[in-house]
Amino acid sequence: MVQSTTTADAVQHAGDASLLFVGNATVLLRYAGFTLLTDPNFVPAGEEVPLGYGMKTRRLRDPALGIDQIPPVDAVILSHFHADHFDRIAEEQLPRDLPIVTTPEAAGLLGDRGFTAPVALETWQQHELSGEGGRIRITAMPGRHAPAGLSVALPDVMGSYLEMWPSAGESQPSVRLYITGDTIMYEGLREIPERCPEIDVALLHLGGTRVMGFTVTMDADQGVEMLELVRPRIGIPIHYDDYEAFKSPLSDFVEAVRAAGLDDRVRYVERGDSIRL
Repeated sequence: MVQSTTTADAVQHAGDASLLFVGNATVLLRYAGFTLLTDPNFVPAGEEVPLGYGMKTRRLRDPALGIDQIPPVDAVILSHFHADHFDRIAEEQLPRDLPIVTTPEAAGLLGDRGFTAPVALETWQQHELSGEGGRIRITAMPGRHAPAGLSVALPDVMGSYLEMWPSAGESQPSVRLYITGDTIMYEGLREIPERCPEIDVALLHLGGTRVMGFTVTMDADQGVEMLELVRPRIGIPIHYDDYEAFKSPLSDFVEAVRAAGLDDRVRYVERGDSIRL
């Protein structure tokens, strides 16, 4: 069930097994007593963020919530170290001892900025959160932010696969969530359905971001290709219209999904909306 809320009350209404879309790639995930935040990006519309090598992009849409409206979180999952995924507000205001699950490259950069608990995962490595209410296992998934010719100019990137158990005694996870991260389609992704054949929800980082003439995040056609590859029960597009660098609008994805006959596999969620898991 999707609950349409666009104020700070959305956090309260989201409940204990829910996903709330804040904006760009920022999602608030609550499950079994845990609160997780993905790719924290809270700068307002109109602000430019750096992408490295002198490149910048301007934010076009405000996030649904400010960082001061986010409840205390147990961990952050960070696809990669770019300012549209970990911005100046996150750097200034997140607790320095907060666990941040990310790539080894990003973990090193976070450490340089005073964060004391980054969790560096190579592809297929895992990190587990356990508590009285359940547990969550995070597996780093393959990802590539750019074609080979541009890879030196962009950071390492990872996807994430979250298996969630409501209690320690359960043998099978009740929810399996895949977050693509800022990847393009490439051969390395084909190992995902072999290792992780069951995916309940997939968060698709789209937008067809263009950098130096290259597409560095999935556009509409690649998003459909990803759906067909990993076969989630439900795919949710995010990361598609927040910045000037995004060149493939959501409407293109909607049309591509319809043409592929996958309408029943996709759910569209507005900023501030939450979806029950």
